[in-house]
Amino acid sequence: MKRLLAAALVSVSLVQASPSRADVANGKNLFLQRCAMCHGPDIKGTGPLARKSNPPTPDLTSPAFRKRLEDYPGVIVSSIILRPNGNLIPKTLQENGVKLPPHAWTVNDLRDIHQYMSSVISKSR
Repeated sequence: MKRLLAAALVSVSLVQASPSRADVANGKNLFLQRCAMCHGPDIKGTGPLARKSNPPTPDLTSPAFRKRLEDYPGVIVSSIILRPNGNLIPKTLQENGVKLPPHAWTVNDLRDIHQYMSSVISKSR
């Protein structure tokens, strides 16, 4: 419940935050270091580990995900915080020998990655 509340609060703060305050370069850097191995640099689920997770890594530029992003603007951040598939991300990384150091996500990091991914997703229409 605490994680859900934290995700909701961060989501609200992201929606209210001005995109001009987001550091898109930081968001891109975080994405490339921590997400692209599964999601791919194009965010389409084309990374080297995309098909090694079960279920496979989704295409975040798909119409279904874009609709989710419009309906729930904090969905990217909530996915990072809540990891709805439980241990899927750490398990997939571990099973494939990827050692990703822990990252203490800040609100700014979450805002930045949300803004970066949202900009890439919106350009894929």
